[in-house]
This record gives sequence, structure tokens and C-alpha cells, in this order.
Amino acid sequence: MIDIDDRELDALLADDPGGPVVMLNLLRFRPEGGRESYQRYAEALGHTINARYGLSVEYLGDGGRALVAEDGQAWDMVVLVRYPDRRAFAAMVRDPDYQAVAHLRSDALVESVLQPTSPVAV
Repeated sequence: MIDIDDRELDALLADDPGGPVVMLNLLRFRPEGGRESYQRYAEALGHTINARYGLSVEYLGDGGRALVAEDGQAWDMVVLVRYPDRRAFAAMVRDPDYQAVAHLRSDALVESVLQPTSPVAV
């Protein structure tokens, strides 16, 4: 599954513990042009959509060979994106400006994990 549907967004909001959320993105690109399409997606979000919803990219890195994982579980890229809260994430995904460029993400990927994480007090 690559795209987010409304039921998933509703479930994300229903399970909201409050506070910021960091979305873990594990990305596997299409062999032909996937990385380039994802770059266009990131550029299309630019500062306008990012600023509108208060998101920040906390980490962006190329994946390497997995040391501990089942076969096929190495990812091409890992991205951690922080949002002020889950409502901001859901509002962004539902924004018509975001939806106009979301196809670039879908076109880029053959597989993806998008998992919300919440800070844990240490």
C-alpha cells in the first residue's frame, strides 16, 4: 500500500495521544525514475505546504544493506518528518494543494511504510 485513505487518517486521529508526531517513512523506489519522482514530490511540497502545516524533516538518509532483517527488507531511503500533531498531518494529506502533487510520491514508490511515532519520556 502506497497511498493513505480517509479511513486510515480517521484511525490515526482516533488513536491520537496528543502532542507532536514523527512519521517514519521507509521507501522503496521504482527502478526506473522512482528516486527522481520522489525528488520532484519533495520539491513540490517546498516551503509552502511544509510551512502551512508546521512540518520539518528531521532526518533523510539513503538506505544500505540491512544487517538484521528478512530478505527484501532493505529500504532505499528513510525519512523522519515531525508534525506539530496528528491533526496537522491529516489536514496536510487532505489539502487540495497536497493532493495535486501526491501522485509524484505514488509514482515514485513500489513499497512504503508510513508509521506514526510518539515521543517516549526517558
